[in-house]
Amino acid sequence: MSLEFAPEPIVEDVARRPARSAGVAGWGAALPATVVPNAAISEEAGVTPEWIVKRTGISERRHLAPGERLDALCAQAGREALAQAGLDGAALDAVLVATSTADDVFPQTAPVVAGMLGADHALNWDVGIACTGFVAGLAQGAALIESGRAENVLLIGADAVSRCIDPSDRGPAALFADGAGAAVLTRGGEGRVGAAVMGSDGASAHFLVASRENGVIRMEGQEVFKHAIARMAESSREVLAREGLAVEDIALVVPHQANGRITTALALRLGLTPEQVVDDIADRGNTSAGTIPLALHRAAGEGRLPERGHVLLVAFGAGFSWGATVLHYGGAA
Repeated sequence: MSLEFAPEPIVEDVARRPARSAGVAGWGAALPATVVPNAAISEEAGVTPEWIVKRTGISERRHLAPGERLDALCAQAGREALAQAGLDGAALDAVLVATSTADDVFPQTAPVVAGMLGADHALNWDVGIACTGFVAGLAQGAALIESGRAENVLLIGADAVSRCIDPSDRGPAALFADGAGAAVLTRGGEGRVGAAVMGSDGASAHFLVASRENGVIRMEGQEVFKHAIARMAESSREVLAREGLAVEDIALVVPHQANGRITTALALRLGLTPEQVVDDIADRGNTSAGTIPLALHRAAGEGRLPERGHVLLVAFGAGFSWGATVLHYGGAA
């Protein structure tokens, strides 16, 4: 399969932008209390703690303890985002949860979380495309607001990937972790959600799979590595072209935190400076759909989100699936 870039992308016609815009009014985050350092997993995985840092950029991660639930973590992140937005659950028109590791086969996570937050009349569903879920959920939530079907949408990206790990398989054991991040989208909010580019390659799905039979992740790391870099670079360039932007116009890039080496390689591929890139993996690991909102929550707390400027979000995950979008701050076109 060719990994060449797509043909000349379509540049967005500014006049076609929706009259109603969706933006981010609040961020939230929640992590399990249990910290798992490299030393706790390295022996069973057959590697050293230093090997894990060198290969992934990760020193520690968080895991849910036995009996703890992902929906409770989602609700915690959602409450913080709602508080930042000055809203309560009853004001929500939709609750979307991007996850592939729900607590139960059914119900899905979104209706359970909606109930926890008092959003009893909100639309609700899970977005189940693994690590790309939060970017896809942003496009869905923004579309609800732009179309007039919603005023306020809570989007949560969360996964408990520790449930899917074989501790003796060094790749997944070193990488994956648990966590939840949330964003409240409102009509006219800051951080306007721009165009979105999505893609998939189902023929490559077998490179990253957790089967129904045992639920354990099996990953061909080198294939995932090269596809992730190519597809995230491709979709980044395409969404920037649609928005009429160049790489140097971007104040901050928040990629899915798949692996520290992937983030570094993507930055080199796109010609980004270190100051433009959020690398949030060292103490959190790869939380799948949770990585981008968790990184944005931390970036907001550190004052890294621009008062006026553009933030590029880009993700890649199982499926293969990938996507990118741009948040525009301070009225930046």
